[in-house]
Amino acid sequence: MGRKPHLPAALSDNLRPRKRGAGRAPAVAVHLADSRNMAGVAAGEAARAWHQRFSDLSGLSGTPTFYEMAAKEKPQWVFHPAYPAQPIWGFTGPTPDATTPGPTLVVRYGHPMICRIHNRLPYAHVGFSTPEITTPLHNLHTPSESDGFPGDFYGPHPDQQGPTLSASGEFLDHCYPNILAGYDEFYGLPGYTIGDPREALGTLWYHDHTLDFTSPNVYLGMAGFYLLFDDIDSGNENDTGPNALRLPSYPYDYPMILQDKRFDASGRLVFDQFTPEGVPGDKVTVNGKIEPVLHVARRKYRLRFLNGGPTRFYELYLANAGGTTSYTFTYIANDGNLLPAPLLNQFKVRLGVAERADIVVDFARFPLGTELYFVNRLLRPDNRGPTTVQVPGTPVLKILVDRNPPAPDVSRVPSLLRPLRPLDAAEVAAAPQRRWVFERTNGMWAVNDQFFDVFSSRAMPRKGSAEVWELVNPDDGWSHPIHIHFEEGRILSRTRQGVDIGVAPHEGGRKDVYVLGPGESVKVFLRFRDFMGKYPMHCHNLVHEDHAMMIRWDIVP
Repeated sequence: MGRKPHLPAALSDNLRPRKRGAGRAPAVAVHLADSRNMAGVAAGEAARAWHQRFSDLSGLSGTPTFYEMAAKEKPQWVFHPAYPAQPIWGFTGPTPDATTPGPTLVVRYGHPMICRIHNRLPYAHVGFSTPEITTPLHNLHTPSESDGFPGDFYGPHPDQQGPTLSASGEFLDHCYPNILAGYDEFYGLPGYTIGDPREALGTLWYHDHTLDFTSPNVYLGMAGFYLLFDDIDSGNENDTGPNALRLPSYPYDYPMILQDKRFDASGRLVFDQFTPEGVPGDKVTVNGKIEPVLHVARRKYRLRFLNGGPTRFYELYLANAGGTTSYTFTYIANDGNLLPAPLLNQFKVRLGVAERADIVVDFARFPLGTELYFVNRLLRPDNRGPTTVQVPGTPVLKILVDRNPPAPDVSRVPSLLRPLRPLDAAEVAAAPQRRWVFERTNGMWAVNDQFFDVFSSRAMPRKGSAEVWELVNPDDGWSHPIHIHFEEGRILSRTRQGVDIGVAPHEGGRKDVYVLGPGESVKVFLRFRDFMGKYPMHCHNLVHEDHAMMIRWDIVP
């Protein structure tokens, strides 16, 4: 296969699960006056709007949990032993050093959080990227002022004020209510105390979203996971609750972020910030390392894959050491959402930028000492396409089956996971429709022939309403993973060159990223519930986003 050298086992620690509770936000009292109004400006907070509905939503379980993290540079990061130590930008959590990915936050629905994010990046930075931040939690049901809108970037210096903030600051408090979409719609009904449980999310992630600089800032490492649990996906395979799925859980639940990188001849990270097409990286990092090793026991594991961008698409297969044999797994979640039922005996996972896939692999079928690889077989020589699938593929992660489990494996994958709310044909037919065309305009990227304007709202759906949005890619050479902030949608149809091609099984659930292949059109049913304010929709090929393929839309009363 022409493999590159693998990382020794000692360098695979960042793929090992954190100790239980290490990623949990510590329960610290929050000063309500600082957390729901603009009084925090005097203490160094960037000026923001009041947290919507802070009093009634935080009343669900008392004072919100308080968590602090910071965007910060780590001067000496090792991507691979063959490369020199070099700076990355990441996030700090329980420890003062920044890491990439940042700390994994483990949270439960019904427990609100105030997450204070400091900007401690080097102000005198030279090179690609910019030392301002704004941090969306993709794709939490979040009030607008905590959504990380691209124009809401901030830093401690006055010239780091985003155009949609009234003052900059060293930190910003994000309110994560951790309620389910449909809170207002179902309030008071038995079993719907915090919204519609059919709307629960599991695998979420946070990343920088600074206007015009999202791609280089994320490329330098500013991303991390946020895992949400409830009584169905409870994060405990020993859970005896009547609704618990008992999926593989800690320490057999691994989130992994894939990012494509490019290095120069000296082994240092480089990035072309000015090419609107983008240049896919020729190396793939998994949790910030090139070809790390994951040591597993002979039992079931939940592997949460995220394509963290900035540009490359992946088609992942679990293969033997020669790459000639592929092995099956069970596909249980797409984007942040459990599927209604698992997809059994799957061989591949295709991920556009920002798409996620949770799979369950049973390593009990392999003898001790087995070497396996997750390989990417999707060719993409430039930022067009992707093009073709080619065997054996490029290894991105080595798996070593090196031990028996210390206790019997009681985890399972039930035949039913999380039910979907049935679509009402009459409601869908009556919903207003909008058409969004994602295309190349004057060497840049545009939506409906217009470039992004942080002040101009291109759609204003009413709170509590529903609409059908048609996403269109007329180009025959480019793919666009389109992300709509705020709520998950349901794909109604997918066409290519006007011909219905059906909806793939892994897209049959709820989604927040909709990949438009060349000549494709997707119709999506969306609801707009519980909060108001400004949100973006954009291509999550981060280079396309930075070159204006984005819109602002507002939920209004």
